[in-house]
Amino acid sequence: MPSENPPLPEFASRLETSSSLETEDLGERLGRACRGGEIIALVGPLGAGKTSFVRGLARGLGVSDQCAASPTFALIHEYRGRMPVVHVDLYRLDAEAANRLGLEEYLESPAVTVIEWADKIPTLLPRDHLRIELEHRGDERRQITLFPLSASYQTLVHDVMRSARHRGAPSA
Repeated sequence: MPSENPPLPEFASRLETSSSLETEDLGERLGRACRGGEIIALVGPLGAGKTSFVRGLARGLGVSDQCAASPTFALIHEYRGRMPVVHVDLYRLDAEAANRLGLEEYLESPAVTVIEWADKIPTLLPRDHLRIELEHRGDERRQITLFPLSASYQTLVHDVMRSARHRGAPSA
C-alpha cells in the first residue's frame, strides 16, 4: 500500500481519480487547456494510468479516439487534432537508447509532446515542462500529481484544476 503523501511543493496539485474514465477526463481537460508547444512528462509504474491519461489528453486536443493508443511498439506516434500531438512511449527502451532516440526535434516543436516513462530521460527534458506523476492506489483509483516547472505551466495547471472543481470530479 502506498505511503502517506508528503507535502506538495508550491504550485503542485494532487488529485485522485476513481476510474480510468476519470483519469481520461483529467487528461482531456489538460488537452483542452493546451495552446501548443507544451511538453508533458508522465512518470509512474506500469498500470498507473499513463496511457488512459494520454487517451484523454489526445481527445482534448481533437484527436480521434481510434488514433490515441499506446505506441509501445512504434515508440513515437504523431497525431493531428486542433494542433499536432506527439506521443512518445519509452517503456521498451533503456535510458541510453531513449537518449539516442532524437527527441530534441519534438521537444522544440509547436506540437504538444507527451512522453510516457519520461523519468528515463531527465537530462533531455527542458527545464520548463509539466511533470505528471501517476500512482496506482488500489482498484481503479489513481493518484495524479501535477508539477508545473515554469510560470506558464503553473497557469495551465491552475486552469485544469479550476475546471476540475467546476465539474465536480475528480477529487482534488
